[in-house]
Amino acid sequence: MAMARTPARRRRARRGSLERPINARLYRSSLLFLSLPLLILAFSITRPDSLPAPLLPPNFDGAATRQLATEFSKNYPDRVPGGPGSLQAGQWFRDELAPYGLPVSGDTWDAQVPGLGRVRLRNLWAVASGQSSDAIVVMAHRDDTGTGPGADDDASGTAGLVELARGYAQAGTPAAQRVRSAHTIVFLSTDGGSFGGLGALRFAERSPFHVVATINLDAIAGRGPPRIVIAGDSPRSPAALLVETAAKRVLEQTGSRARRAGILAQLIDLGFPFTLYEQGPFVARGIPAVTLATGGERPPAAFTDRSTALDTARLTAMGRATQELVGSLDQGLELAQGTTSYVWAGDRIIRGWAIELLLFGLLIPFMVAVVDLFAHCRRRRLELLPAVRSLRSRLGFWLFLGLAFTAFRVLGAWPAGASRPPNPAVASSGDWPVLALLALGLVAFGGWIVARHRLVPRRTVGPDEQLAGATVALLGLGIVALLVLATNPFALIFFLPAMHAWLWLPQVQSGRLPARALVFLVGLTGPLLIVLSLALRFGLGFDAPWYVLELVAVGYVHLPAVAISLCGAACAAQLAAVAAGRYSPYPPAGERPARGPLRELVRQVVLALRARRRVAEARRHAVGG
Repeated sequence: MAMARTPARRRRARRGSLERPINARLYRSSLLFLSLPLLILAFSITRPDSLPAPLLPPNFDGAATRQLATEFSKNYPDRVPGGPGSLQAGQWFRDELAPYGLPVSGDTWDAQVPGLGRVRLRNLWAVASGQSSDAIVVMAHRDDTGTGPGADDDASGTAGLVELARGYAQAGTPAAQRVRSAHTIVFLSTDGGSFGGLGALRFAERSPFHVVATINLDAIAGRGPPRIVIAGDSPRSPAALLVETAAKRVLEQTGSRARRAGILAQLIDLGFPFTLYEQGPFVARGIPAVTLATGGERPPAAFTDRSTALDTARLTAMGRATQELVGSLDQGLELAQGTTSYVWAGDRIIRGWAIELLLFGLLIPFMVAVVDLFAHCRRRRLELLPAVRSLRSRLGFWLFLGLAFTAFRVLGAWPAGASRPPNPAVASSGDWPVLALLALGLVAFGGWIVARHRLVPRRTVGPDEQLAGATVALLGLGIVALLVLATNPFALIFFLPAMHAWLWLPQVQSGRLPARALVFLVGLTGPLLIVLSLALRFGLGFDAPWYVLELVAVGYVHLPAVAISLCGAACAAQLAAVAAGRYSPYPPAGERPARGPLRELVRQVVLALRARRRVAEARRHAVGG
């Protein structure tokens, strides 16, 4: 009886062959370079100090402030910028400060607001002059979206602003004699805060004061835990001494340590600077600023933001913490000035330059392996020029898509406005312009029809040509990473997963399609971090992809970042074609059709129209006969 044969084990490909072109030993050895950046990062971790509390105890009246916030939100529930309620709310702010003898000034300007059009905005501020002209700004926005009374967001902050100003009342008023502060204190009521912090941006750009620190009050009477928000519109953070002082004052008054974003969330905020609070424009301009709140990363929903939900005890504690923080800064502000980059890890900070050094170190294994792969292709005399031309065609398609998006923006297809993050609660952030997106999709499809004549396989593509296509795309990805390093090194966290995952695509190219697809999908986790952050942290859900496009449309995401992303998308598209087995090198002159893709497309359309006309004429002749 014949014995059943055991299937022979598949022999592993030889190292350095077309099936195993990546030098894994060299890659692993280059990981040793990370030991130095990791060591430096470990020594960069420090525990920041805090400024001492002021000598005088706080006298912030939480019950009176809650009553003031209730009155403000009930009398002026619709404070949409440019509307009559906005004017009345501004006059209310003036009237409330009048008994304290603090001069109130204003700034009026016009701005394009997504969902509202062009409206007139007004910033108002009261000034308590100090011994120095350097100003500490305490601010809150008085507007809302008009879909709710905005009792917590931000009637509580506005009422708190009035109560804080009471402590600096001029002599001869019913309020007590004020103590002259060391610094000038500015109580700023901004407009457009619910629509991207337009008032804060205006004041940060055109402030008549030399602002040295800013404290923003936003939703400080909620029942949630106290929170400190420090993210800016650029990869910067306020002085750690200011943040730690704010945390210490909040801890003393509330009994709980203020929450901050986690380590990963802070890295995302540095790589993709984004915030819905008004400290952002100040931090981006080198002015240390923090927001004190009792909500999450996103202000509370309008339909639940009513005066009955205001917590008097929380409002009292947050108001007193703010009063104490202003006193601490007034005594030792010179120690807490400026902005830098860092990440909080518990009660310690990791210096931003050490994180940048580590991110650069993570580039080295990829770069070493890709250069070795390029040398491997040269040793085997693989033709790389067709792969370069193929990548060039893909890059042309993605740049065409970017130009088409810009053209749609000029034509008014996307929401227009100032280069600020739109409020996720407004309609424009959730109502996808379906027809415009479909039109853009048709334009993109037309561009792909033109480009595909040079990119689709016309014959069997050998493993050497596939390796050349992957090598060129990986080299292009390395160039993109260097551009990212030159603009914002923290943004490498969105590219490094793709670089280290897609490096192994040539190694698994001879394997099954699910394995190749898995490796490619792992590389997409970096860009996915941005979408997930907006979807989960900021409550955008499935509207997050459209919101990213809206940030591009209004110009909040700057042109260099968009251009670099399009270049990365071209490299990713070529690697996707390799992984899917649909890659084809740019055809030589002998394999290309006589006509170019555009001429061929026009010819096909003309021939189709002629054929349709002949059929119609034949039908008419048949009916006439």
